[in-house]
Amino acid sequence: MTFDPLYAFVFAGLFSPGPNVILLTASGARFGLRATVPHILGVAFGVGITSGLTGLGIGALLLAQPELALILKTLAACWILWMAWKLFTVSRSPTAKAQDKPFTFVEAVLFQWVNPKVWAVALVASTAYASGLPPTQEAVRLATAFSGLNLFVCLFWTYAGSLLTYLLNSQKAWQIFMIGMAACLAASAVMVFL
Repeated sequence: MTFDPLYAFVFAGLFSPGPNVILLTASGARFGLRATVPHILGVAFGVGITSGLTGLGIGALLLAQPELALILKTLAACWILWMAWKLFTVSRSPTAKAQDKPFTFVEAVLFQWVNPKVWAVALVASTAYASGLPPTQEAVRLATAFSGLNLFVCLFWTYAGSLLTYLLNSQKAWQIFMIGMAACLAASAVMVFL
């Protein structure tokens, strides 16, 4: 049995900082691991759908239709900037307000449709690490690799965020952390167009 290099590539691509990592780390710090579980599961499931669709040829469609890709990029940048603004506005308080809540499962799944990093990693994986399987089997291969690995990546970053609450015990530390998370998220919105 040989090691499939797809798994190493997917792990590296999803583990490195991007919108999901930033949002899950911040959610872990704000709400804790248990409250963030629907967000974690939604990301893992949504990433699987997105990567599976690239295996079916949706990625090729986006590459062939630049105007469709521009619409997707614009939606992604707007949504990411909105989330960055939300993180910035909560930087004033380390405790979650009653109306604040982590992403739901559905919100996390839907975000993957406009998450530029997931699309980029999935497009590269579907072309550079294709196994020569029929499209449906290739889609299942990609979806299971992405979902399975991303579940552990999401758990890691959320848990890391929840551990940060021990360091964020002052108002100033909380503000610096949340403003930093918001700035990183806003920067990822700009990188959509690069």
